[in-house]
Amino acid sequence: MDLQSLVRPNIWALEPYSCARDEFKGMEAHVFLDANENPYNNPVNRYPDPLQEKLKHRLAPIKQVRPSQIFLGNGSDEAIDLVYRIFCTPGQDNVVAIAPTYGMYKVCADINNVEYRSVSLTANWQLDPQALLRATDANTKVIWICSPNNPTGNDFPRKVIHEVLTSFDGIVVIDEAYSDFSMQVPFRSMLDNYPNIIVLNTFSKAWASAAIRLGMAFASEDIIALFNKVKYPYNVNLLTQERACALIDDFATMDSWLVQIRRERDHVLPALGELSIVKEVFPSDANFVLVRVTDANRIYRYLVEHGIVVRNRHNVQLCANCLRITIGTRQENNELLGALRFFK
Repeated sequence: MDLQSLVRPNIWALEPYSCARDEFKGMEAHVFLDANENPYNNPVNRYPDPLQEKLKHRLAPIKQVRPSQIFLGNGSDEAIDLVYRIFCTPGQDNVVAIAPTYGMYKVCADINNVEYRSVSLTANWQLDPQALLRATDANTKVIWICSPNNPTGNDFPRKVIHEVLTSFDGIVVIDEAYSDFSMQVPFRSMLDNYPNIIVLNTFSKAWASAAIRLGMAFASEDIIALFNKVKYPYNVNLLTQERACALIDDFATMDSWLVQIRRERDHVLPALGELSIVKEVFPSDANFVLVRVTDANRIYRYLVEHGIVVRNRHNVQLCANCLRITIGTRQENNELLGALRFFK
């Protein structure tokens, strides 16, 4: 892969902003008079590490990657936006994605004035690699694949994604936000095999930390260097970095949450299938389930009236009369099931 040919020329030539904390990197210092910071109210008076080195070194063994293969951002949405800003020339390039899928890929395409091409999944939510590749042309810079997919919940077979990765000369982004709930081996373990891959992950799902807004991208060192070149200087604040380190120190708790959520998923799916208002329960490799019901709009409003909020996907392509239901605690799940049993 010729990375330079994929990157916008102005980004390749960009001279990045030099953070004050970058200039003495690798040296010891104890008096900081370089960044016009207020000397009081330690430690939040100081700018955070712009490259989150401590956190990346803690995270790398867990994710089985090198620290230099990690980008950390303000949620995964920052990484999604950076893909457009680095690789796609506005008004000229395009991207290809499956449909239905996570909506931010298209939102960021529209913000960056990049053509967004959707390729429908098959009737049973499967990815057709040849249909995806046929939608590309000389100006296609990126293909987006979410696996497990949102809102369908299913993993795509690795051989299908492999076909896309080895047949497309551009960037392939695999969003693995829900991969921790799946039993499939994540693609981040294969970074060295695919120079054109970017794998997304997040602290919002398995790590139960949506509020700290910490997203991850894994890729080759060259691609990560581009992310660091274009991102805002101090994009991840100190409190988020410290909270993430504490979560990593308590990794066993996160692992126990995964076990509980998978167990609840196994409880909720068959229980939903027994309800007369549920026409179909789709298999899930994520922490949510997509169900087709008799009247999604009415059932959604009924649940809201009973203080239960799910996601109405009725207007999404291929998802007519579908609700997306997150797996909660046993009490929350039972409350949902109880409410649905009394719907008329």
